[in-house]
Amino acid sequence: MPTYDYVCKKCDHAFEFFQSMKDDRLTACPLDDCDGEVKRLLGTGAGIIFKGSGFYETDYRSDSYKKAASADSSKSDTSSSKTEKKAEKPAASSTSSSTKSSSSSKSGTTT
Repeated sequence: MPTYDYVCKKCDHAFEFFQSMKDDRLTACPLDDCDGEVKRLLGTGAGIIFKGSGFYETDYRSDSYKKAASADSSKSDTSSSKTEKKAEKPAASSTSSSTKSSSSSKSGTTT
């Protein structure tokens, strides 16, 4: 049941009243010494409270957006894997040259 805001047109008394949506609007001011008419004010409504899981930005995306996003991510994955492969080649050659130098130094000390 909602709480409605009212204001008296005669004495400007503002108050809240808790009533069902099916009930009729109030018409008379609740103050004893005032017999003015009241007006129901428009409220902003209640705030939205998200409880539970599933309230993420991506939960409500359209199918076309999801397809485009997955296509973009697969393109970036392939380009990043190419970059990683290029980076691996020089590292492997430097490792093999250091292995050769260590094996030659070992062979030099044993003979």
